[in-house]
Amino acid sequence: MSIWDKLKGELIDIVEWLDPTNDTMVHRFERYNNEIKNGAKMTVRESQIAVFVDQGQIADVFTPGMYTLSTENLPILATLKGWKHGFESPFKSEIYFINTKNFTDLKWGTKNPIMLNDDRYGLLEIRSFGTYAIKVKDGGKFIKEIVGTDGSFTVDEVDGQLRSIVVTRFTDAVGEARIPVEGFAGNVNELSEFAHKQLTPEFEEYGIELTKFLVENVSMPEEVKKEIFELSRLERIDLDKLAKIKAAKAMEKAAENPGGAAGAGMGIGMGFVMANQVGGMFNQQTQQATGNPQAPAGGPPPLPTAVAYFAGINGQQAGPFDMNTLQQMITSGQITGETLLWKQGMAGWIKAAEIAEVSGLFGSVPPPLPGA
Repeated sequence: MSIWDKLKGELIDIVEWLDPTNDTMVHRFERYNNEIKNGAKMTVRESQIAVFVDQGQIADVFTPGMYTLSTENLPILATLKGWKHGFESPFKSEIYFINTKNFTDLKWGTKNPIMLNDDRYGLLEIRSFGTYAIKVKDGGKFIKEIVGTDGSFTVDEVDGQLRSIVVTRFTDAVGEARIPVEGFAGNVNELSEFAHKQLTPEFEEYGIELTKFLVENVSMPEEVKKEIFELSRLERIDLDKLAKIKAAKAMEKAAENPGGAAGAGMGIGMGFVMANQVGGMFNQQTQQATGNPQAPAGGPPPLPTAVAYFAGINGQQAGPFDMNTLQQMITSGQITGETLLWKQGMAGWIKAAEIAEVSGLFGSVPPPLPGA
């Protein structure tokens, strides 16, 4: 065997990559000082692409399939200097295989709390964490922007950089989403979708597609959480039912007094007293909420003041007369529909028949007797 045959045998004629790992994103085809034959076969499998790099520049990108490597198929490489030893020029370029599958369950989280200005609770701090998934979308851009000359590039190497982008952009998304802080727990899907839209252009600058972004939890200080829970209960609770439940529990507890029937009766009595007290407190709160200034702190409201009218009889002011007295005077004929009346709050004297609450009294006066 001549030295030339031996050299020919050392050239590589099959180019492929089988990934034995689950986290390798880029693998540079190892030559070990060997060279790729002109006319070699290259296999690119599903979920892979192959990037040819010649003298530091990307020459071509191959999608899944089987290819015959020749200078005719790669015109950019046609200028490679051929060997003058009786056989075809080998490829001395680099081949990078890129894994285009989804890399899932990547973790992200806020190391430092996010300052949030909530319309209801003011400034407060929240924390959040979740997962995201990525895959290579543009192999050439990914090689140039992220991988460089790294011969074996794993997802862990890019995860740290991407995680910083995620946290920064998520902080902006939380502020722009304008979701009330008490609504975070019930709106994690909406928050995830909004943050996904905000992050997608950022990832595409590196040739990466953000295929999934999930917010799993949003947490806040315990004192803020407690305040939100208490306010939520107050807004939803029925105070009347609460008063009745407390009264019933008080009666039940008092009835358990070991003093027998007398004790039970006393317990029931105490229960009713407590129920009245709770009911009084509820009525007081209701009256204050409705803005009734005459409602006392305890007991019934004052009786309404009787309506009193003054009457002009025979050119003289008479009265005041309450409604019962007016009825009697109308019946006896002392007051007619033309009689002028006035009460406090009226701008002037008005005929009795034109006052609504008085005109009804004339309907109860019997008609004159026949022949009278």
